[in-house]
Amino acid sequence: MALIRLNFTTETDQVLFSGNSCVKEVILNRPAKMNVLNHEMICKITKNLTVYENDPSVKLVILKGNGRAFCAGGDVVSAISSALIGHWTYFASHYRVLLALGHLTSTYKKPVVCLINGIVMGGGAGISMNTTFRVVTEKAVFAMPEAYIGLHPDVGASYFLSRLPGHFGEYLGLTGAKLNGAEMVACGLASHFVPSKVKELIKKEP
Repeated sequence: MALIRLNFTTETDQVLFSGNSCVKEVILNRPAKMNVLNHEMICKITKNLTVYENDPSVKLVILKGNGRAFCAGGDVVSAISSALIGHWTYFASHYRVLLALGHLTSTYKKPVVCLINGIVMGGGAGISMNTTFRVVTEKAVFAMPEAYIGLHPDVGASYFLSRLPGHFGEYLGLTGAKLNGAEMVACGLASHFVPSKVKELIKKEP
């Protein structure tokens, strides 16, 4: 059966790609929807990351999101809407490519820096928490909200949550509790903490 792809949004440039020959930026660009990942976005990110990984001139990849979120997860509304009207192939494919993207970022052969200056939840955590460097600010908010609807944490969460100290990962997975940036660093989810104003200073011309 052929895969039926549905487009539930008219937004354009939902993912931006920029940078130079050595450093590439992947920018999630659905700020009005907190950068939730739909099928098309996931495929574009996967395609470009694969190209960067195989390009010897690329030394570093930066992932970040526009607006108040890095990524609030997968586009559950679009996926469920497709399932409700009978397009299970789209629903299954969406979940498959999201898992594949999480695996790609987790096993990437080059350094990946995730700049998390806002919300990072669900699938957004899945594509970022296993990367080389996870840089958070005071605006960062982490959670696995799947727990609120009785779903197990997915997209690689069983790996990174199980490696937190004590039973803290189990607590986060069962409760969906929220963490701020400092708490993410303290428990090991994030590797670095910087004030959000640093981003503005870096962009200033000398």
